[in-house]
Amino acid sequence: MITATSMTFIIALYIFMLAAFTGYVVISRVPSILHTPLMSGSNFIHGIVVVGALDALFNATSIPGQIIGFIGVFLGAGNVMGGYVVTDRMLAMFRPTQKTAPPKKEQQ
Repeated sequence: MITATSMTFIIALYIFMLAAFTGYVVISRVPSILHTPLMSGSNFIHGIVVVGALDALFNATSIPGQIIGFIGVFLGAGNVMGGYVVTDRMLAMFRPTQKTAPPKKEQQ
């Protein structure tokens, strides 16, 4: 069994904080008109998150690890579902609408 040292936890915490800060800076600089296409394009990343969370869940040896893995799977699956819902709504904006023709006036 591999034991985690306090230094390993500090390094993991540092990587997490750096990733969170980088993500915040990158997303905050995206114009609001591009947020929807960006979300729809990142669905595959959420799928990878679900796979990683499943791996963490199945390899967890303690109850807290299993709980964290389950929460990761749940949140990742929610992100995937939300991404597809947003993509569907975005694509619905580009579908042609059925416009009814105005009634023709009779000539007198």
